Amino acid sequence: MTQTVPIPHGLPMERDASPFDPPRRISRLREARPVSPLIFPDGHEGWLVTGYDAVRQVMADTRFSSRQDIGILHLPYETPGMPAPTEPSPQVPGLFISMDPPDHTRLRRKLTGAFTVKRMRMLEEHITEIVERQLDELARLTPPVDLVAEFALPVPSLVICELLGVPYADRANFQVNSAKFLEKDVTLEEKMAAYGGMTTYLAELVMRKRAEPGEDILSDLARDDDVTVEELIGVAFLLLLAGHETTANMLALGTFALLEHPEQLAELRANPHLLPDAVEEMLRYLAIADVFYRYATEDIEVGGETISEGSTVVVSLLAGNHDPQRFDNPDTLDIHRKARGHLSFGHGVHQCLGQQLARIEMRAGFDGLLRRFPTLELAIPAGEVKLKTDMNIYGVHTLPVRWTETA
Repeated sequence: MTQTVPIPHGLPMERDASPFDPPRRISRLREARPVSPLIFPDGHEGWLVTGYDAVRQVMADTRFSSRQDIGILHLPYETPGMPAPTEPSPQVPGLFISMDPPDHTRLRRKLTGAFTVKRMRMLEEHITEIVERQLDELARLTPPVDLVAEFALPVPSLVICELLGVPYADRANFQVNSAKFLEKDVTLEEKMAAYGGMTTYLAELVMRKRAEPGEDILSDLARDDDVTVEELIGVAFLLLLAGHETTANMLALGTFALLEHPEQLAELRANPHLLPDAVEEMLRYLAIADVFYRYATEDIEVGGETISEGSTVVVSLLAGNHDPQRFDNPDTLDIHRKARGHLSFGHGVHQCLGQQLARIEMRAGFDGLLRRFPTLELAIPAGEVKLKTDMNIYGVHTLPVRWTETA
């Protein structure tokens, strides 16, 4: 590399290029050193991986562990009110996103049948009905309205509640607690209180499933004697959290991105057959679940650098998705792009289990929204949209929109 850039102290997080692009410092770092040392706020000397090929390598290599109980997890940003950990976090039963094979394999295998492409396609018509009903509710409101509260959040919440067998009437409980759990700038006590609120609720729910199982994913797991109650709670927590927070943020932030690219929006409205590729492109372009962590269990070479055993490795999926070595003009939203191969669902053994469900929800959601509301527009200046820079999953806190009635 001919360029040199300073080693970052802490993860650059300011969205200073646009609400949709990586921070400029991240992009410059990727160009100069796609596998870069990173000085963490607690002094740990770890690594930041931003290049597309290097991200794929790290995510695919199980020597980069996902566990949090074999080494101290060093966070790459300041966490006011939260003390730096002095010992590894205990393993949470059922939370297979933080496990390695074979423990990860055992639990994930029990869920793969519920999320196959075939089974998701069988649900497609029902998901479209859920979207259309929510759009009916939206159309009854007087604009301006918050698209997050009235559409982007209810749709995936309704879907995941139905799939898991969680009463939708209980959504206020888990939505408030999951949002608090994902905030970066909360105290440890607040985060643990939110986590405790969700797990207490889910513990009662899974015990009911064990006593009287129904026709849903949690009931199927509850019938399995090989899955403990503690594991059931952890699986339920993970699926419920991921199942509504990720797609909700993609629907809201994706709508914001389209409204900020009116020529692409108009073309997509005129040519709905472009929607599947447009969804993949929005997934690539926005990568709302950006930062992931790995722990090097031995010395490993990546991108010409040697990552030493014991290092915490920060992986940026957003930076990888915006790597010009992989995608032409990557900072441009292009609904004609063939963006397959993007990193937004991860890579390797932890690749997102619910990715086909998310695709179906997004296709149905954007199709219905653009068709039913042809005059949809922001109700406030774009610069006033409150971004989730304070959250572990990126998006918008609210998206005020309006429309005019059509004949």
